[in-house]
Amino acid sequence: MNLTLEETLGAITSGRTSPTEVVIATLERLDATEQDIRAWVRVDRTGALNRARELDNGPVHPGGGLPLYGIPFGVKDIIDVRGTPTECGSPLRRGRIAAADAWVVDRLRRAGAIPLGKTVTTEFAYFAPGPTRNPHNLSHTPGGSSSGSAAAVAAGVVPLALGSQTAGSLTRPAAFCGVAGFVAPTGSWPTTGITGLSHTLDSVGLITPSVTDLRLVHGVLSEEPRTRTPRSASDHPRLLVWTAAELGDVEKPMREALARTTEGARAQGATTEDLNWAARTPALVTAHTTVMAYESARALAEESRHPDHLSPQLAELLSAGRRITNDDYRTALSTAARARTDILTTLTTADAILAPAALGPAPHGLTATGTPVLSRPWQLLGLPVLTVPGHTDAEGMPLGLQLIGHPDRVDVLFAIGERLEGLARGASSRGR
Repeated sequence: MNLTLEETLGAITSGRTSPTEVVIATLERLDATEQDIRAWVRVDRTGALNRARELDNGPVHPGGGLPLYGIPFGVKDIIDVRGTPTECGSPLRRGRIAAADAWVVDRLRRAGAIPLGKTVTTEFAYFAPGPTRNPHNLSHTPGGSSSGSAAAVAAGVVPLALGSQTAGSLTRPAAFCGVAGFVAPTGSWPTTGITGLSHTLDSVGLITPSVTDLRLVHGVLSEEPRTRTPRSASDHPRLLVWTAAELGDVEKPMREALARTTEGARAQGATTEDLNWAARTPALVTAHTTVMAYESARALAEESRHPDHLSPQLAELLSAGRRITNDDYRTALSTAARARTDILTTLTTADAILAPAALGPAPHGLTATGTPVLSRPWQLLGLPVLTVPGHTDAEGMPLGLQLIGHPDRVDVLFAIGERLEGLARGASSRGR
């Protein structure tokens, strides 16, 4: 694993390095990897270096009260950065300059972080792949749609990148690229300045090298102090295990990674039982698909007037969305509301749901991004989701697990995620 965000921040605030030195090293790493990885749409070298020098010459003491002092970050190219184009992976948005920062970018700037540039997204954050490749094997997909952000972190270029999720747009690439991901509960952070597909489903997402890094950035964005999680949750978590077998053919290496983590958690004091939702999750996938298509057709109504500039995948989504009736849309929302009530009740007596983040490792090939099916139920329900890295298959390809929690207990989710990441990395080290 490359330097974590926490390690980079520690080096800056201790005076062992400076924001300018970090940005210079970041740009050198980007130049060394970008020809192969292709994670970046554009890089603001001058702007990043100028801001780093301002920070160097600013506070008397390194950090100066800025919790992300000097940390460079990437921004998925559906998220606005003032003075920079937000092109959404589409010729229809080419050259459109953002007048202001998105909420999440503004919050990170205020914390001392430095936007380095825009990372590749699939077209309007849907399925048409961009040029990005998986850093672990260049012939495999990095996932979608936050592909550039996941690859940039996995390649060790930046210790933080912004993404988003509407279906499996962040969980899947984080899992495929072997990094940590966090999908905020829908509605918890503003999506102002983000070009979305579905106002019901869109969520802000973070990608970092480790779960500990995610916890740090989450605290900054939420303006919450980092507090100790109650011992019962961190040392003796109550986990519901979801195998996801009803939604697809979960591959053997992923099943084994889930089993190893479950056994390791039990050995460290967790209690586990199966989540018996096999009869419900297919209906949730269907409802998610309905809501996403219906709302996307309306969000991108203007773009649909230019079919020659749309990929076949996006054109079909918008066409399908226009065919969905208002009654079918309302039925899907009702299905989601009932299931959300039930799962929130369940998560008052359990701490989290442990599950595969994808059907397996990143598939071979660059013409598709993999399926988001294992994320659709939980995105429909608006729950916070961690992608926990650490496992690999026999070829060294990452296998990410997802940890799904209660939106009012995100601190518990991070505490459990940190422990499970330690288990996963330990298991992978012993396997080599």
